Amino acid sequence: MTHIPLQLSVLIPLFNEDESLAELHDWIVRVVTEHQFSYEILFVDDGSSDHSWEVVEALSARNPHVRGIRFGRNYGKTAALQVGFQACRGNVVITMDADLQDSPDEIPELYRMITEDGYDLVSGWKKKRYDPISKTLPTKLFNGVSRMVSGVKLHDFNCGLKAYRGKVVKTFNLYGEMHRNLPIVAKWNGFPKIGEKVVQHRPRKYGSTKFGLDRFINGFLDLLVIAFMQKFGKRPMHFFGGFGTLSFFVGTLIALYLIGEKLYRISQGVRYRNVTDNPMFFFGLVAIILGVQLFLAGFIGELLIRQFAPKTTDFQIAERVGD
Repeated sequence: MTHIPLQLSVLIPLFNEDESLAELHDWIVRVVTEHQFSYEILFVDDGSSDHSWEVVEALSARNPHVRGIRFGRNYGKTAALQVGFQACRGNVVITMDADLQDSPDEIPELYRMITEDGYDLVSGWKKKRYDPISKTLPTKLFNGVSRMVSGVKLHDFNCGLKAYRGKVVKTFNLYGEMHRNLPIVAKWNGFPKIGEKVVQHRPRKYGSTKFGLDRFINGFLDLLVIAFMQKFGKRPMHFFGGFGTLSFFVGTLIALYLIGEKLYRISQGVRYRNVTDNPMFFFGLVAIILGVQLFLAGFIGELLIRQFAPKTTDFQIAERVGD
């Protein structure tokens, strides 16, 4: 079945947000109708246990532009975005959270920045936030490290309100907590024109936040994974083999030095001790063993890359509406 490309896809991942969905839908519809966009609204229900899916079904029944995907269980926001990105049909894709903290009034300007200013991705910057310091301080730290590692000069990597050129999101293969690092993934996928727009951060109207401090730890770890995969994902031997060779070389030098010292003392008739009695011998031995293991890890990594094609994670999709 073929579909006519749309100007705009609004992608909304959600988890237990039944109170806000109808209000968010009506607000989005008002904005896109005023600006005469051809559009779709795609809700991805990440295994909600409340009445969120019933609300999505009702919205789809009265608005043919509404589509929905429901997971059989909770996989996380990254999974919801990955599946949603692959299902979107719009030339521009705008993501926003379902809790009404992102304003749909930002949609027209985000769309313009993609279509007229030529950006591949525009990230929202919630310059003034309504969050406690326990959330804002780790966020600033995470953003600072992300800028340093990636070279992407954004103030707010984690803002859920973003706009993407349609072909950008089709290149994503997301897992873990990578939704916090989407501008970095886009840049390393060959889309370097990344912009930023100050957006309104509205106080949460319904419910409570679904995220804890552990999300920042996961975000840092996934940032390291992204950085490693970008540089060495296709050539693991360059990483493991490099460190392995260096470690093996250092260990060998230590062993040769100790053996040479012993032979020299023997030739000079000077008192000597066995090589294995010197603590440095064990440092050298560990370095040699570690070097061999790292080299083998790189070799096995190269074999795996050549033997297995990349696979995307399968998610259990329980239902769809609006297709």
